[in-house]
Amino acid sequence: MTENAEKEKLLVVDDSVETLEVIQRNLMSMGYTVFTAQNVFEAVNFLESNHVDLVITDLKMPKISGIDLVKHVRENLRDTEVMMITGYATIEGAVEAVKAGAQEYLPKPFTDKELSTAVRRSLDKLNARIAGDLDTSEGEKTSYGLLGKSESMNLVYGAIKKAASTSATVLISGESGTGKELVARAIHYSSNRASAPFVPVNCGGIPEGLLESELFGYVKGAFTSATETRAGFFQTADGGTIFLDEISETSIAMQVKLLRVLQEKEVCMVGDNRSRNVDVRVVAATNKNLAALIKKEIFREDFYFRINVVNIDLPPLRDRGNDVCLLIRYFTSKYANELGKKKPSFSDNALEVLRNYHWPGNVRELENVIQRIVVMNDDDVVDVRDLPSLMRFSALRGTGVQRSLAEVEAGHIKNVLADAGGNKTKAAKILGIDRKTLREKIKRYNLNN
Repeated sequence: MTENAEKEKLLVVDDSVETLEVIQRNLMSMGYTVFTAQNVFEAVNFLESNHVDLVITDLKMPKISGIDLVKHVRENLRDTEVMMITGYATIEGAVEAVKAGAQEYLPKPFTDKELSTAVRRSLDKLNARIAGDLDTSEGEKTSYGLLGKSESMNLVYGAIKKAASTSATVLISGESGTGKELVARAIHYSSNRASAPFVPVNCGGIPEGLLESELFGYVKGAFTSATETRAGFFQTADGGTIFLDEISETSIAMQVKLLRVLQEKEVCMVGDNRSRNVDVRVVAATNKNLAALIKKEIFREDFYFRINVVNIDLPPLRDRGNDVCLLIRYFTSKYANELGKKKPSFSDNALEVLRNYHWPGNVRELENVIQRIVVMNDDDVVDVRDLPSLMRFSALRGTGVQRSLAEVEAGHIKNVLADAGGNKTKAAKILGIDRKTLREKIKRYNLNN
């Protein structure tokens, strides 16, 4: 049972005392706080003076039905979710419940697992909606310039605080777009070096032949175009922090020179024969598995241990839960203000699609998506139809486990072909197969149409 579930309160409404007792007992064993009511009148009276996160109501009850309770919750309690249970399951009843606002419709009899799954899914939708409603301008943005309240991000904040209290070398790992430079800046500006320079260097963006002179500087006459002595990034960062992004892109030879700088606290300018002392805090970052690169002998093990004194591993956005909704709200406000447009809201369905999307580009991709939505959308509410086509396809894609392997493969090939614009060479490369194999699978699964 998660920590959140222990704090969540549920109200179960059913005219059957036996049903109430069974559901209450099962949900309490899952860690929820559970209240009960035997009719809609009793439930409404309870809700007037008590907050619950989820109302679970039977459909057919004497005098007033569960549909009316669903409508009442939807019209009056924005921070409460509602789901329907019934022993008279029909298509018409399900449609009516959904139209009234019930996010889940669970027919009796149901197993403990089915109940648990439906409850958790309902609460997740509620949490996503609440997170999407938060005003991120009021205390949500941390002093680090980062945004997030998930457990994984709280661990990152704690690591930043500890790293800032020392001058130890830090290695920040994480996928592209997770915010590694933001973390590096947070460490610097939270430390006693905050008044000194923070110098970011993209090691992968500087040609190998120029990287040494850019990092360490050069003296006049060191090479043909060296018409004057010029300090490097390490001298510029003296007293402060140098951020070496994409450290995995450096050559073995450069790693040897950087290792000496870290050990001796001194640099030697290109063309000079004497070393100069520097007081620089080094923070490195990578989106690659350095241990794997060491096995391939393209990254030095001694250099790895030297830069990995303190490690901060940034979680991918897909593992950050409702942080997605906080970020959506923040970027929506940011770009609406920049464009002088009214800030749109997001429907529950749109939020669910965005929250469940896998976000290969992480926060950077999310920011770009929200910026595009704000620019292109003129409606007050953003719905699923307003999202990028790839996300709409993901929302419609079947996720059930009752599909054959052939169905899964055919569906995946079809989606990759669509994403590649019908380019079979590109699609084959993405799928990791040759073009001939792809043609055979297209013919087998009749995907030409």
